[in-house]
Amino acid sequence: TFIWQIIMSNSWLYGDPRHVLYPRNSTGWFCGIGPNKPNVLYFDILKCATSINIMATALNGLQCPTTQVCVEECPSSFWAVGVGSYLPDVKPASVFNQSLCVPSVDLAKTTLVILNLLEFMKRDNIFLVYSTEQKSSSPLLFVVTPVHLSPLSGLLIAMVVSLLFLLLLRFTAPVMVWVLIIGVLGAGAYGIWHCYWEYDNYKNSSSSITNVGFTTNFSVYLQVQETWLAFLIIISVAEAIILLTLIFLRTRILIAIALIQESSKAISHMMSALLYPLITFVLLLVCVAYWGATALYLATSGGPIYRVVALNATNDECKSINGSVSCDPQNFTSSDYPGCPSASCIFIRYNNEGLLQRNIFNLQIYNAVAFLWCVNFVIALGQCTLAGAFASYYWAFTKPDDIPMFPVCGGFIRSLRYHVGSLAFGALILTLVQIVRILLEYIDHKTRSAQNPVARFIMCCMKCCFWCLEKFIKFLNRNAYIMIAIYGKNFCVSAKNAFMLLMRNVIRVVVLDKVTDLLLFFGKLLVVGGVGVLSFFFFSGRILLPGSTFRSETLNYYWMPIITVVFGSYLIAHGFFSVYNMCVDTLFLCFLEDLERNDGSLQKPYFMSKNLMKILNKSNKAPKKGKGKD
Repeated sequence: TFIWQIIMSNSWLYGDPRHVLYPRNSTGWFCGIGPNKPNVLYFDILKCATSINIMATALNGLQCPTTQVCVEECPSSFWAVGVGSYLPDVKPASVFNQSLCVPSVDLAKTTLVILNLLEFMKRDNIFLVYSTEQKSSSPLLFVVTPVHLSPLSGLLIAMVVSLLFLLLLRFTAPVMVWVLIIGVLGAGAYGIWHCYWEYDNYKNSSSSITNVGFTTNFSVYLQVQETWLAFLIIISVAEAIILLTLIFLRTRILIAIALIQESSKAISHMMSALLYPLITFVLLLVCVAYWGATALYLATSGGPIYRVVALNATNDECKSINGSVSCDPQNFTSSDYPGCPSASCIFIRYNNEGLLQRNIFNLQIYNAVAFLWCVNFVIALGQCTLAGAFASYYWAFTKPDDIPMFPVCGGFIRSLRYHVGSLAFGALILTLVQIVRILLEYIDHKTRSAQNPVARFIMCCMKCCFWCLEKFIKFLNRNAYIMIAIYGKNFCVSAKNAFMLLMRNVIRVVVLDKVTDLLLFFGKLLVVGGVGVLSFFFFSGRILLPGSTFRSETLNYYWMPIITVVFGSYLIAHGFFSVYNMCVDTLFLCFLEDLERNDGSLQKPYFMSKNLMKILNKSNKAPKKGKGKD
């Protein structure tokens, strides 16, 4: 059996050129242990990000829970331990690099064989494995292979399918909605028939619940007539409610379908709106980078503290060294401790004394609050920008002639020039609610073991209430930003007007929201499911390409590219459909404003489409002959 221990140096080992995570002196000679070793290597860099809380790490001196070794330079190549190295007569010093081991491990004197060292490494995380025979001085290059091109092709297919789905909704929305509704009714009718058939069979066989009694085997209850009678009644009532709802809300369903079709037309006239989520993504990355950099600078603001410690505590002379003696790494020599050769001057933590250091926790809290505020502001900016662009489409009396050029750019500029204060205020309200939710989660986590059932119930109710409050604030802010983009009023006035307008048309709001969610869910299922199935058949070798460009046999694990394609397809579909959902909400508020403010006269004509006017039995009065349109 060939056993290979493969370690990629560019992912498991990490250099620290700025020396924030592992400090050195100003002359560049020191990195915790010994001279001429300015860089630090981490055994498993992933543990720094996934095994601990980032905020707790910043507050505790950024100590990463993995072995760290100071080296002259970080390796820049892949390496492996060959199968021949597992033979008993192979010396570890000929396979591993001593400079990448902690000082307590002496490869020249150790009695362990290669396999024992590897098991020792996995168990205690003590040293770094490195094959000197396979070291290469050539730099690592990222080579684009057919496997990389195949996931990119899958993501491109997802983007094209998402775009076609949105553009074709103007033609397919009525068919899709009514087919889904008829499908639900058909499933309910089949359920009624099946329940009656089961009920009739068990009734004829005299199978009653009185013959069964109480049992924990719930499958037994499916063999009595009362169970199927209950199912029959429940499904029949649900079917009746759905039929009555469709009868009384058919006009509102038609309005929702017409608005969805109109949104598809609006998207076709401003395709650049579909790319705006990329701008939001970039701005969010800037927020995350600024928060992370600020947290690191705050956590490393104090001076480094070094202490004398014994790396090999099993020596009797080293037991007296308990890490309480301070030291200077530039002037420290192990000869000061002749009985303990493993004594070293290493970095312990950053100094937490002084005015600034005593307020590090408060500054980190302010930084976290600012991060949440900035994230919510970026999202608000995107919503207001898209709302301004789609509102300019609706209020264009003659489409597409009256649609302004570059509507997305215009909406973005107006939002930055006139509405920054309103957007920041709305983002602040949402941030305060999120802070309360975070505090509740923190309190619940810290006191979970000491809580009684009553306290846990109260905590659960509070968390649920603030979760609902956050959802409501997001809904209110979204519609407030739309009103800000239309009329340019401040946040409070816009939020009030949007809320009152929606409450006056609450049934239309519910119908439009559910119909839109149904269509977009079906669209995401179509895009992600279709691309996922296609990628499965391709990467598993069931679909073959002509030639030898790509063969599935070359993949060690074909599920990884499939998962990558599916996840990327979901992100693409979510980005496209979020823009479309914003378009539907904006056109809906514009439609409600149009109905309340205009009456179809020459002075106040309707701006809605002819299809919407036909559904509502409304029309604009034609100007008299010889008179121009006002």
